[in-house]
Amino acid sequence: MQQRALNVVMTAVTGSCLAGMLVAGVAAASDDAAAPKNMPSQQPLAAAQENNVLSLGQNQAAQEQAAQATLARPAKKPKKKSLLTGYTTASYFWDDGSGINGDTGAPASGRPMQKGLFASPSWPLMTKVRVTYKGRSRVGFIGDRGPGAPSHNGVMLDLDTYTFRYLLDGGKPANKYNAGTGEGHLRGVKYEVLEWGKGPGTRGAPRPL
Repeated sequence: MQQRALNVVMTAVTGSCLAGMLVAGVAAASDDAAAPKNMPSQQPLAAAQENNVLSLGQNQAAQEQAAQATLARPAKKPKKKSLLTGYTTASYFWDDGSGINGDTGAPASGRPMQKGLFASPSWPLMTKVRVTYKGRSRVGFIGDRGPGAPSHNGVMLDLDTYTFRYLLDGGKPANKYNAGTGEGHLRGVKYEVLEWGKGPGTRGAPRPL
């Protein structure tokens, strides 16, 4: 009798254990079935998202730097349109009241003799002019009258010594009164009137003095 009761108890315990194991196995199988197969790891995805954010930030920073560089870059001034264009023969001078080389005294405009001060026999004083010769250019203004008699032979511009020598060969004169070259005239100098001056004189093609 006691043996039969023991067998009953053992059978009950064994059945309980088997039932528990069966339930655990079913639960595990359910979890495996619910989880998608070959699911990618979350770590690489997070790293990719972080890289995308960094890349967007770098692109934005680069665009901002490019925009700032564009704003900082000085805008090129458009070349001023000429009001009158032609060609003439040019000589040179430096009138500062020294009496050297036929110096006639201070320039007629009242401005002191300087680089970029030219003389014309007829154009209004303070007229702005660009002169070009062999690809070299300088801008100056009409600050004096001249040349005198040579203007009747087609010499319609007197350039300051420095501008004359620069147009000739890109060099510098020996001094204010001597261009340092045997050339006394430049034939075929292109002139462009950029702005008419308000001083006395006549607009239009140059006229002899």
